[in-house]
Amino acid sequence: MIPSSYPSKEEIARLTARMLLEIKAVHFNAAEPFTLASGLPSPTYIDCRKLISYPRIRSTLMDFLTVTVMREAGFEAFDNIAGGETAGIPFAAMVAERMALPMTYVRKKPKGYGRNARIEGAMTEGERVLLVEDLTTDGGSKLSFVDAIRETGASCGHTAVIFYYGIFPETEKTLGDHGVKLHHLCTWWDVLAEARASKAFDDETLKEVEAFLTSPRPWQEARQKS
Repeated sequence: MIPSSYPSKEEIARLTARMLLEIKAVHFNAAEPFTLASGLPSPTYIDCRKLISYPRIRSTLMDFLTVTVMREAGFEAFDNIAGGETAGIPFAAMVAERMALPMTYVRKKPKGYGRNARIEGAMTEGERVLLVEDLTTDGGSKLSFVDAIRETGASCGHTAVIFYYGIFPETEKTLGDHGVKLHHLCTWWDVLAEARASKAFDDETLKEVEAFLTSPRPWQEARQKS
């Protein structure tokens, strides 16, 4: 069912951050930084996959994502909702249900047997496809999914995520240069503000997190293991 309520973008961001903190999807550790997929250190880590285990929060955030996309891209802008393997698949299914649209998913690479497909489900030439994922950091991982969608003859000019890092200035340019507009619910800055308001972490940890968010590359370079 398409949601009928439209909170402001600012309220959506605040509530999303609050929900992520409530289920402990947000992890801050400046003393022993996490290692990201890139191999770089970070005092922050977020696990949006946890959302699928919390029905009330999951449902609310999918309402938020649906109305955000419709408000920013249009009410009749899409013909197909595609999820990126693997984290994007459940969220794409829930958005597709709300928008009453077909759902597909995109593999990270061809499966290596049978049709050797990257697209699972029915996607046809000329369809306007929305790519749904759990999060984006610098936007680079989205490009392979977008290219796989476009190879079918469909178009993909939009991607929607629950969480956007919001600290790497090249992200939206990377996507924009590829003809893709990003839609998101909240960023690290929203989470930091809500963490301070709720006193979810101690002041020293939050201070170090803010230092990272303000200058992420220098922070990583200073702490990267040789």
